[in-house]
Order: sequence, then structure tokens, then C-alpha cells
Amino acid sequence: MTTETVKKIYLVGIGGIAMGTLATMLKESGFEVAGSDHNLYPPMSTHLQNLGISLFEGFSAENPKEFAPDLYVMGNVIRRENPEAQFVMAQGKPCLSMPQAISRFFLEGRKSMVVAGTHGKSTTSSLLAWVLERGGKDPRAFIGAFLKDWDRSYRLGSGEYMVVEGDEYDTAFFDKGPKFLHYQPHIGIIGSIEFDHADIFSDLEAILKAFRGFVRLVPESGFLILNGDDPNCMPLASECKGGVITYGSSRRANWQISDVRFHPGEVSFLLRNPVTQKEETFRSKLPGRHNAWNVAAVIAAATLAGMDMKSIQEAVLAFNGVKRRQDVLGEFGGVLVMDDFAHHPTAVSETLLGLKLFHPLRRLIAAFEPRSNSSRRNVFQQLYSSAFSAADIICIKQPPAMESIPGEERLDAKRLVEDIRKRGKDARFFETTDALLDFLLTLARSNDLIVCMSNGSFDGLTQKLTEGLAQHTIETAPRALR
Repeated sequence: MTTETVKKIYLVGIGGIAMGTLATMLKESGFEVAGSDHNLYPPMSTHLQNLGISLFEGFSAENPKEFAPDLYVMGNVIRRENPEAQFVMAQGKPCLSMPQAISRFFLEGRKSMVVAGTHGKSTTSSLLAWVLERGGKDPRAFIGAFLKDWDRSYRLGSGEYMVVEGDEYDTAFFDKGPKFLHYQPHIGIIGSIEFDHADIFSDLEAILKAFRGFVRLVPESGFLILNGDDPNCMPLASECKGGVITYGSSRRANWQISDVRFHPGEVSFLLRNPVTQKEETFRSKLPGRHNAWNVAAVIAAATLAGMDMKSIQEAVLAFNGVKRRQDVLGEFGGVLVMDDFAHHPTAVSETLLGLKLFHPLRRLIAAFEPRSNSSRRNVFQQLYSSAFSAADIICIKQPPAMESIPGEERLDAKRLVEDIRKRGKDARFFETTDALLDFLLTLARSNDLIVCMSNGSFDGLTQKLTEGLAQHTIETAPRALR
């Protein structure tokens, strides 16, 4: 089978953001596309249907027979026991993983810029793709989050670069290696490395091994851009055949960051340009100290692509951010509501600290749902107890689907609340999302900032909260927002 002979492609597990994005890119590239998934729901389901993509609710060997595809793409949530996976294997049908499909259909003839690391991948890759587009580079992009400026998570440009968010999570049931090993990095960016994904990695060393494999893929003609302040990133430099560029506060960093300052709605910092050896002031609307580092990584990559600092600065200031990453949903009677994807303890801590520095006069209320495979495990029990220090009030919801986690490995959310209280913080535990919602609606007052943090839907909390606050604002503002 060659790419030229493929006309019809079927995606098993089409409903997630990554697979749905791939389906959209394939459709817009001229392929006939169909797919299946459990619990297909808007906005992804309606988006795919509007493009003319046939959707099958649930999995059955009869679904692909009806479509008669030339090629199958298997999502990483699909298990070997899935009836459609069983059909593909029994019939010996041509099949690729999602990362293989991206490489096969979209990376050929492009220089791949792969953004990897435990934290900040979506924001950094989104900003990089945006900066390159504004700089006239016409990049392709595949990102695990929606850019507000594009209202989508991809771009089918014709330029020489493609920006890819490189995930270290496993690829498919038939390929347990990290996704980013398929993305052929010409320029690799690693912003941080910590232990995560406790369901597939045994320890930090296992994660470092995966990243070493990624770094070794960078060719001699390519570059590796590393966070020079991250102790787990820097040892990777010796593994790289290409050039190594560092950024951070260290004097040894090629792009040295200093004098980070927080202003209303903006962060500024000094950045030493390794080409001119001069310090230049750079500005960004992305909250938090960590985002200054993300911006520096983008500057380093965009400079390699031939952009000048003035053009990069203009593009960064024009960037309106990423959905579900410190995403402002609105202000209701003086109550500012945000949605955020943070779930790892470091991400939670940095997000809350960044918001506190950006909005120092607001009371910061953090509503947190441990939902990921790692956050529902007690591997982060102790780290979470100090992750909420920047918040004034902390609301912890009971994690969902705990029956899938072995009893001895489960996060104890009630104990977590007790540990946070021992640090002198106002922390509350909630069995259900509805109970948490009622508490927030009763608690909220003018000049609050409520940030809802979950890597899942949080049972629709953000939408229910904004609707509830809007209703209170109209009907009972004096009481509800006292």
C-alpha cells in the first residue's frame, strides 16, 4: 500500500480531539473519511458530520465493512479486544497508528518542529505555529488544543515547517512507544521533564529513557532547544547529534531570561539575544512566570526559522491564547471565571501562582478535579498538598471512576484536603460536581477569580457555573455577590 493508492480512511476512536483533528485534516486533504467511537457528542461530532464524515456510534465489525476503507487508523484508546481492532487484525487490513498517519500524510517534505515535555506543550506549540503563520512562514500544525485565534487545532499550510505537539504517551495497542518517536524532529523543543503518566511509566528513569530516544532522532542538520533551568532536560544535550540551544535564567543559557515583571494583563522580561549579545525587553499577555519560559522557547525556534525579533514580538502580543489553558470564560457581576487543563501538581502550582501574580487584587478560588490516570493515583498525594498555595480557597472534588485504580494506589482526596488545611489554607472536599457548583454559586462575590481545573469535562462545571453566575447577577446580585 502506498499513500497514492489510499482514497478512503477509517478512524477507530474518532471522537477525541487528536483523532478528530486528524480526521478533519485528512478530509480537507481530499480523502473520504469515516470513523467510530463510543459517546460521540458535540462539538466534535457535529463538526465532523458537517464536513461530510460518516460516524458510527459504538464499535462493530460491521461498521468498517459498510465503509470499505483502504486504510485504518487506530486511536491509542482502542484496546486489542475492540471488535473493530479484532476485525482489522483478522483480515490483515492496512493499519496505522495516529502518529504514523500524521508522519505518513503530513510530514513528508516538511521540517518538523516537535514541542515535547511534561508541561506547556499545547501552549508552546500553539504559540509557535501562530508566530510562524504571522511571520509569513505558512506552517502546517497539529496541536492537542484549540487556538482561540484559529478556532481549531491544526493548520494545512504549504510552507517548509510543520509544528507538532509531541506527546510522550504510548502510541497504540500494537505500539507501546511514545507518540513523539514518529514525528521526525528537525527541531525538537523540550520545556520540562517530570514524572507523569503513572499508568504506563514505572518511574522517572523510564520517562527519561523515552526522551533520550526522542533527542536521538534530531539529525546533525537539526537543533534541540532545551530549558536550561530544568535539571532533567540538560543531560539530554549530550545525546543530540544536532545543535543544542538553551533558554532560561542561567548565565550559561543561550537565550538568557532575567528581570521578569508582572503588569496588569501583561508580563515583561529581559532576554539576552545570543546573536547580538544584547538584552532586549520582551512582552507577553500569557500569565505566569512559566509562560515567559515558553515564549523564550518559541523565540529560539522562530529565530531558527528566519524570523526577526520585531516580527516575533508583534505576533506574541497578538496571540489570544489556547482554549482550556487559563481560558477566560467571562466576567459575571465582577466574578471572573477561567477554565484550565492543569492536573499535574507542578502545572497546578504554576498556573495558580501565575494567575495570582496577574490578578493580585482578586480572591483566587481553585476548583480541582483529579481526573487523569496519574492524578487519581497517590503517587502525587504529597505534592498536591503544596500545589495550591497561591489560592485563597481550594475546592477538591472526589476523583471519578476510582474503581479502575487499584485500591492501594488511589489518591485520597479527603486526606488531601486535610493536608492542605494543615498548611493554613481554606480547603473543602466535595463528593459531587453538583455540590461543588452550589458552593461556588453561594460563595462567589465581586472581584473573585474562579478557576476550574481538570483534564476532562469536569461534568460540565464551567458551563453550569457561568450560566448560574449570569442568572444570579440578573436576579440576586446583591445577595449572591456580597
